[in-house]
Amino acid sequence: MTRLRFGTFLAPFHAPGQNPTLALQRDLELVEHLDRLGYDEAWIGEHHSAGSEIIASPEIFIATAAERTRNIKLGTGVTSIAYHNPLWVADRMVLLDHLTRGRTMLGCGPGSLPTDSAMIGLNPTDTRELLEVNLDIIVRLLRGESVTQTTRTHELVNAQLQLAPYSDPCFDVAVAAVASPTGPRMAGQHGVGLLSIGATLSADGFDALAHHWNVVEERAAHYGQPAPDRSKWRLVGLMHVAETREQAYKEVEYGIEHWFQYFQKVAAFPQMAVDGSNLREMIDFVNEAGIGAIGTVEDAKAQVQKLWDQSGGFGAMLLLGHEWASPAATRRSYELIAQHVFPEFQGQAAGTLAAKDRAGSTREAHAQSQLDAVEHMTKRYEKELAEKG
Repeated sequence: MTRLRFGTFLAPFHAPGQNPTLALQRDLELVEHLDRLGYDEAWIGEHHSAGSEIIASPEIFIATAAERTRNIKLGTGVTSIAYHNPLWVADRMVLLDHLTRGRTMLGCGPGSLPTDSAMIGLNPTDTRELLEVNLDIIVRLLRGESVTQTTRTHELVNAQLQLAPYSDPCFDVAVAAVASPTGPRMAGQHGVGLLSIGATLSADGFDALAHHWNVVEERAAHYGQPAPDRSKWRLVGLMHVAETREQAYKEVEYGIEHWFQYFQKVAAFPQMAVDGSNLREMIDFVNEAGIGAIGTVEDAKAQVQKLWDQSGGFGAMLLLGHEWASPAATRRSYELIAQHVFPEFQGQAAGTLAAKDRAGSTREAHAQSQLDAVEHMTKRYEKELAEKG
């Protein structure tokens, strides 16, 4: 198994009515914490309505987070490119690439909340059609091309970027996929990465997981792109872990009801349909539907392995930021995953376990040699004393 990267996909989800300034600071502090723990990536969402997902500009958040972190890569998860002039999307990301010295990534999607697009006169069909058009323009601009094109919302006349990306030849670009083949199709067509969001957040999406990459490969071959690299495939999943399963169950009582009710009653996002009317039903839905793990690090390991087996292999496991638990318990969950799950999938566990087994298998002989050495030196000292008279 190749080294699996780990990260977070931070929408974020905050219960309405609380102090938004403190909630945003908490998001920044979480990214700092993940950077210290050695997480590879953090993807930041863009939303404008419904009261829970309150980051309006992932680019501004990333610029702030970049000054507080050292190594973690920071991506827009995702920029709703149907809402924006594609020239400015590309230009802002190139700026971020320079400001972060190559730690930026561009995630593209149509926008998940219809209440966002409705405010600018677009419906979900419009945003998906614009995603395809705008992604093509962005990819061409990032290649250094000059683009003249009229879209439904913008007109570009000899548009081109004045700066090349800091990353050579370009930072990572990925397109979001929920359940339909739209995202995988565009990823294959343009030779960019794939962010499978709904594929790990619903039973139907999980069943379609392997098919996603088949679509990427088929479209890449159709458009003459190089064979797709599975390291560019990122899966978004649900987890909360603690030292014991009972403790994990207790900790998610803090906020899991809000998260479920948001998708059941507020967000018009049927691809994220979740089931459960009480705490235990919600926990069981996550665990038994195969879409996540609430429990121990062993449960988390099993979930990652299951996703790996179902998909055929991928590049990064992104943990959805959900605030099911208190800030302290949430940070501890990420810490436990870094401490115990990372090594299992990054090639670091086998070496220490093998060394332990080797030492254990020879312990008796080595222990005897230690005792023999002590006895030898004791006798030597006694002999020295005797010779002195």
